Amino acid sequence: MKIIVDADACPVKKIIEKTAAKYHLEVIMVSNYHHQIDSTYATVMIADGQSQAADVMIANQTRAGDIVVTQDYGLAAIILGRHAYALHPQGHRFTDANIEGLLMKRYENQKARQAGKRIAGPRKCTQQDDQHFAQQLEELIQALR
Repeated sequence: MKIIVDADACPVKKIIEKTAAKYHLEVIMVSNYHHQIDSTYATVMIADGQSQAADVMIANQTRAGDIVVTQDYGLAAIILGRHAYALHPQGHRFTDANIEGLLMKRYENQKARQAGKRIAGPRKCTQQDDQHFAQQLEELIQALR
């Protein structure tokens, strides 16, 4: 088991590294070259700037039983199809039971934006979100060991 991070806009990279170190797990942080990602623990992989290049790299690195941290519903669906686990940086688990609804909501929001409607973006992560994420990551790792 390893942890793969969609690192471009991930607000919990330090929490991931700290938790992974505790369990001696490999971490791969994937970013496109437009973002500067530094880590003293994780392996950093840089994708080119093409749309979805980082997502393809993440999917290609993922094996059954791995944990992927991402905010991207589409990537989460691919990860679930690979029999791996997908966790949102706010601590929400993507599952086979909720991914279809999340993808539908994303589609509806996209259609609304195309129609000129203003859709609120994601809210900023709070300290409570960070704590929830840390707890969920720890519980998932323990369940998989």
